[in-house]
Amino acid sequence: MNHRSLTFRLGAWYTLLLSAAFVLIGTGVFLGLQHYLRSSLRDTLSRRSAQVEQILLQAPADAAVGTIDQEISTRVAPEFNNRFVRVTRLPATIIYRSGTPADHTFDPAAVSAAPARAFAASMAATTTVGDQSLMIRTIPVRAPSGDYLVEFGVSIAPIEAVLDRLLDLLAVLLPVLIVCAAAGGYWLVSWALRPVDRLSQTAEQMSLQNLSLRLPVVPSGDALERLSISFNTMLGRLRDSVQTSRRFLADASHELRTPLTVIKGELEELTRESNLAAGELRERVGSVLEEVARLEHLVSGLLVLSRLDAGETQGEWVDVDLAELASNTAEHMHLMAEDRGVEIDLSSLQTAVMHGDRARLKQIIVNLLDNAIRFTLRGGTVFLRTAADDTGSILEVADTGVGIPASAVPRVFDRFFRVDEARSREDGGAGLGLAIVKSICLAHGAKIEVQSRVAHGSCFRVIFPRRSLAPAAAAPDTARASAFIEVRRA
Repeated sequence: MNHRSLTFRLGAWYTLLLSAAFVLIGTGVFLGLQHYLRSSLRDTLSRRSAQVEQILLQAPADAAVGTIDQEISTRVAPEFNNRFVRVTRLPATIIYRSGTPADHTFDPAAVSAAPARAFAASMAATTTVGDQSLMIRTIPVRAPSGDYLVEFGVSIAPIEAVLDRLLDLLAVLLPVLIVCAAAGGYWLVSWALRPVDRLSQTAEQMSLQNLSLRLPVVPSGDALERLSISFNTMLGRLRDSVQTSRRFLADASHELRTPLTVIKGELEELTRESNLAAGELRERVGSVLEEVARLEHLVSGLLVLSRLDAGETQGEWVDVDLAELASNTAEHMHLMAEDRGVEIDLSSLQTAVMHGDRARLKQIIVNLLDNAIRFTLRGGTVFLRTAADDTGSILEVADTGVGIPASAVPRVFDRFFRVDEARSREDGGAGLGLAIVKSICLAHGAKIEVQSRVAHGSCFRVIFPRRSLAPAAAAPDTARASAFIEVRRA
């Protein structure tokens, strides 16, 4: 038996508490019964001694001693009833003393005289005569025939016999109860901890290959049930995380394989063809460099995502005006928009101060603008808006581009997801831009919403929680908010 186990310790505490309770109950029963029996005996002595007191009060002033003696013997019969009666006339003349009781439990002649204070007030006391104990009640009586002291007593041997039998019973019963409590407590604790054993056995069977396994939920309504549910919820999140990681690894491998295959093919052809013209050689090398640039862009995006997933943030968190940051970022991307014949509208920028990592916030704007410009047809417009209200700061990027099909909207933030695979590859996109935006939003406690209609454009709205006292501004135009998807903190 493991003395340090939880089962043993709980069983030991259970046994200790029950043993203490049994001892306290036994002691209480013993003392209560003792008090009850002695109290009943005192009441009996009080009633019986009143008979002797009545005899003395009714006796005339010139009553003879023999008359009082005969009256007490006839009406009280102390010998027959195993009582002790002694009547003393002040100052110290004994006029009556009962004889030996029928059960011979005590010797009346051996009972010592009452103490002097007994002449002042009635009292009940226990005295020992030989090997017997008596309870004697003394009562001072002022009668017409004189002042008397009545002593009326009875043996307490029957009471002591009952108490001794109770002690013997407790001495046998308490150890048996303690042993039963120990055995029962150990069994109860073992039975109560069986669900924990099942939980541990199930947990030992879990691995990355069977993450669908769940712990048994004990419908007890207590902490054990809540613990099982919490563990199962955690296992569900762990399974989703592992599946996401596996899918991410597979997608990353697939994305990396394409440019590497192209680079390998181009280089192999260059090694086989030794008489290439300078122009053709430059074209081949240029193609390789394009694939290298695409590969570099992909690896850079994967690195950013891995750092964001690990909770790493770069730079110091400061108060940032989204309007000023959006304006500066749009200027840097102005040439890209001009090359594609797209106009960037900055007329709706309003002061919106929030607290965050300036570099990461700029990355949100860059990715959203890049995504909007790429999927907006020549002659279209990209709208960049910022505002602040009671809920926080708002950043919105809208376009008049091709839009997103309704079936693809729930997946736009998935890593490596592309609505149009062929066009995205031609543009050099890796399907990581919106995933990076989502991760940065989660790191800043923000939520991102997207609404889109095919051939009418898309609108991405990022809502940052209010962290500083920025002046309230009118909310951005929400006329196009017909449907959206929220991405909240996991």
